[in-house]
Amino acid sequence: MRTIKWKEGKVFLINQRKLPLQFEIVNCSNYQEVAEAIKSMKIRGAPAIGVAAAFGMVLAANSSKARTYQEFVQDIRKAKIYLAHTRPTAINLFWALERMMNLINIKKDVNLFELKDLILQEAKNIAQEDVEINKKIGRCGSLLIKDGDSILTHCNAGALATVGYGTALGVIRTALKEGKKLHVYVDETRPVLQGARLTTWELMQDKIPFTLITDNMAGFLMSKNKVNLVIVGADRIARNGDVVNKIGTYSLSILARENKIPFYVAAPLSTIDISLKSGEEIPIEERDPDEVTHILGKQIAPTGTKVFNPAFDLTPHRYIGAIITEKGIIRKPYEKNIKLVVSE
Repeated sequence: MRTIKWKEGKVFLINQRKLPLQFEIVNCSNYQEVAEAIKSMKIRGAPAIGVAAAFGMVLAANSSKARTYQEFVQDIRKAKIYLAHTRPTAINLFWALERMMNLINIKKDVNLFELKDLILQEAKNIAQEDVEINKKIGRCGSLLIKDGDSILTHCNAGALATVGYGTALGVIRTALKEGKKLHVYVDETRPVLQGARLTTWELMQDKIPFTLITDNMAGFLMSKNKVNLVIVGADRIARNGDVVNKIGTYSLSILARENKIPFYVAAPLSTIDISLKSGEEIPIEERDPDEVTHILGKQIAPTGTKVFNPAFDLTPHRYIGAIITEKGIIRKPYEKNIKLVVSE
């Protein structure tokens, strides 16, 4: 399954707002439509957002009427700023935009027709690399899984959150391919229900055994020895190993610690922001109150209810057993070992 594709000059993506009740492909013909798709969460998940933004830059390049390199760069920078303002937390968005911009800066002596081709190829490279990276994460992470394990996940860190295969779910997919028998417990993940809507849909497509639970059942399951390990994804990781991920991740990490259950994070190195000393510096996006007061468009709270709706929370590194990356498993001390892996 490919979450996002480039075809005939447009970006095609799975509309994740409609799953699991409807499978819809939407197409974006300009960078503004890509930005809207990111902001409205038609496409979501840190790696997928980064790839979408890269293709958004391609659309901006192709639509530019500039005749000089300087004019062209002005058009591209305008698009970059526009795309960067869609969602503030996931670092992959900014990583991909910077990578595209760096290419444009390096190739300033190339004619504009050739430069546009190079920009498209770079976005395609980012997309293909994402799939390959996820498979490497899967191979590294599967070493932490034993035959017969029951694994708890949170939100959706699967193929839908990436170009394909997934990070946390990629680890599970790999372990299953290796012949291990597993069972997955899926947190519903309020308020937008990415676990209930998206992770269950993916697992069902792949015929992976799973059980859906409400978010507030996780601790009870752990206390009854129903969970062997927890694997989640990440939207940004600070250089000390602090992780910002979907709201509710922090609570799971504490429950896992209390019940002596390993808690792992699976993410590509592009999700690590070495410019930040700790997770306290990571901006936390707050979203529309309607996401809390409504479910699938149906109002569930009284009109006028005051809402606090942070999309993410911070899990301190002390609660994290390991960070699974494409270059291997990073363990404590995180600041030292992250630096070593990133600098390789």
